[in-house]
Amino acid sequence: MRIDIITVLPELLKSPFEASILKRAQDKGLVEVHLHNLRDYSLGNYKQVDDYQYGGGAGMVMMVEPIDKCISKLQSERDYDEIIYLTPDGVTLNQNIANELSLKGNIIMLCGHYKGVDQRVRDLFVTREISIGDYVLSGGELAAAVLADSIIRLLPGVLNDETSALSDSFQDDLLAPEVYTRPSEYKGLKVPDILLSGDFAKIEEWRHQNAIERTKIRRPDLLDKK
Repeated sequence: MRIDIITVLPELLKSPFEASILKRAQDKGLVEVHLHNLRDYSLGNYKQVDDYQYGGGAGMVMMVEPIDKCISKLQSERDYDEIIYLTPDGVTLNQNIANELSLKGNIIMLCGHYKGVDQRVRDLFVTREISIGDYVLSGGELAAAVLADSIIRLLPGVLNDETSALSDSFQDDLLAPEVYTRPSEYKGLKVPDILLSGDFAKIEEWRHQNAIERTKIRRPDLLDKK
């Protein structure tokens, strides 16, 4: 998989991809992540990528021309399955979307800023608009990092135990069950006996029931989907 991220703040995005699972995935050759500074495609000597909005009002708008130049250059080099715009008014990211995107080959992510992008960018190029929640960030960079992480960790070979991703919260519209490790007792709190029993069939049954109970308490809306 290849992910190209278009941003006016590439320095903000470097760190997440230089550590832990995301770095290992790149080192293994399982994914390529490329950051593109939109100002490299800007207009004039002042590296302008935004302007005042027509009709007046507070806030600047990202211009269509620099974005067009960047996306067109990338598209001239390869085909892309999705061009995703990170925006608060997009579809809220969930596990099903991450699962679907993990099957793609090449993805462009466009990070918004200011009051957003000229609507013609969305009309001409964007194939999908994604939000990571009902709140507003200073820009789309952190949202792009979240989206990329949710996708990359699902790629075969990225996690040491490939079954780990399959047992994450939300994979089956349930929260993950409680987990424990050593010691078996701490400050009077004991690990459930079933987890120490060695009976893996009963352990899986307990985990499933525990996941249902936790979901009922914490996220009952997930059970309404079933």
